Amino acid sequence: MAERFDILVIGSGIAGLSFALKSAESGHKVGIVTKKHQAESNTNYAQGGIAVVTSATDDFDLHVKDTLIAGDGLCDESVVRKIIEEGPKCVKELIEIGLEFSRENAESYSLGKEGGHSERRILHVADMTGKAIETALVGSVNSHPNITTFEHGFVIDLITAKKLHQVADDADISEDRVLGVYVLDVLTGGIRTLAANAVLLASGGAGHVYPFTTNPSIATGDGIAMAYRAGVPVQNMEFIQFHPTTLYSESPKRFLISEAVRGEGALLRNLEGERFMDAYDERAELAPRDIVARAIDEEMKKSGSTHLCLDITAKDEAYLKERFPSIFNACLDQGINISKDWIPVVPAAHYLCGGVVTNLNAETGLPGLYACGEVACTGLHGANRLASNSLLEALVMAHNGADAVNHFMGDVDMSTPDLPDWIDGEMSDPDERVVITHNWDELRKAMWDYVGIVRTTKRLQRAKKRIELLSNEINDYYWNFKVEPQLLELRNLALVSDLVVRCALKRKESRGLHYTLDFPEKSAELYNTNTTLSD
Repeated sequence: MAERFDILVIGSGIAGLSFALKSAESGHKVGIVTKKHQAESNTNYAQGGIAVVTSATDDFDLHVKDTLIAGDGLCDESVVRKIIEEGPKCVKELIEIGLEFSRENAESYSLGKEGGHSERRILHVADMTGKAIETALVGSVNSHPNITTFEHGFVIDLITAKKLHQVADDADISEDRVLGVYVLDVLTGGIRTLAANAVLLASGGAGHVYPFTTNPSIATGDGIAMAYRAGVPVQNMEFIQFHPTTLYSESPKRFLISEAVRGEGALLRNLEGERFMDAYDERAELAPRDIVARAIDEEMKKSGSTHLCLDITAKDEAYLKERFPSIFNACLDQGINISKDWIPVVPAAHYLCGGVVTNLNAETGLPGLYACGEVACTGLHGANRLASNSLLEALVMAHNGADAVNHFMGDVDMSTPDLPDWIDGEMSDPDERVVITHNWDELRKAMWDYVGIVRTTKRLQRAKKRIELLSNEINDYYWNFKVEPQLLELRNLALVSDLVVRCALKRKESRGLHYTLDFPEKSAELYNTNTTLSD
């Protein structure tokens, strides 16, 4: 028997929690499903902050201009302006639920500056902004009577009217729409059927298509894969942002050294101690991330070094401990005192600028399905995300989406048919998990080797062939064994990897985060042209 809600939210970062709160305040019964514990999200790991206009020296036009320059000809200017102009109001609502941003004094906030920004406009809580936002939102969500949270719940797939018709001929499919989801209870192995009139995908990005990433382990592209399997278009999947500066280590999980460190004067140096960014861009260390990441990649290849260095030793220890406490302590744990030692850094996969296509109301092409945050592609980021615009987008789009869902629920007869339970049949438990582990490693290695910071057509074609073979094996495994989290993640990662490669092959130019040696220049014909895929 299905458990019924008005609205289901998949994910518990800033987008999902903000949306859930606003929807619950409108009187809707809201269920939140999250893969791990409630606070585990990309939001929780965001160091930099929220880019928003608050100072007298800044204005919306400047923020819009900086965003358009970073987006390299693919931003939707109307979307950019709308999100930036709505930012201050939405940030004010965060402050009202208890979030306290760092201040210079009682009258003014401490504003950070990051690459691509012409003004200081980054509201932050030291270098732990995401964690502070998550804490404030979780507290409000947990105290709201209209919200139920399912932790350790892995959403397997969306239930739609079209899919229901395939298993029940009498189901009405006069219009396809979302009806609910199937959720694996990770702790018990059971599968729940959750019915809802509307579903919000706020499941984050797909950093774990690569072996080296700043993302938490939950970032496996689940929402994008679910939406695509349900026939919802995705676009601009080729634009993967590699953060230029993560702490070099042997671990595949790379600790982020925030761009705000460069905003406060840190310099990039090669292992000979020489600065090099001036040779790549007049903005030097404060150039947009795509430029800095490619410069580091090229310098590493020229010298054969495994990393380069970030130098913030011009700042004293007391200042660094106050401004960047988590970074200072993380480096100190590795024997690096950043007030005295250079930080070894290397690029790692960080943020997906493409995703599920939505409008400014967070609506997708499937009635009742919405998407916010990194899972979605709104047109804000274009070919390259401007630093700290992601939390801004998630916050504004969550508010717009909640308003849209409220109207949707009031205007449409949303009687939900009975939903069938998930059936495992006679399938046995997986007895060859080595297949999952092997395919997981092979898939991510192929993406790193062939679909990285610098690409070629031949490399992309090689990746496509390998992904096709792996996908066939993964799908065969999926249909013949009971589901488990690692298998579900692998299935989603394989699909998302395929979407990234297919979009990359379609873009025969270099723009923003997509750089190919076969087409090193921008194409005038592809200016303001998105790469869109639909099942």
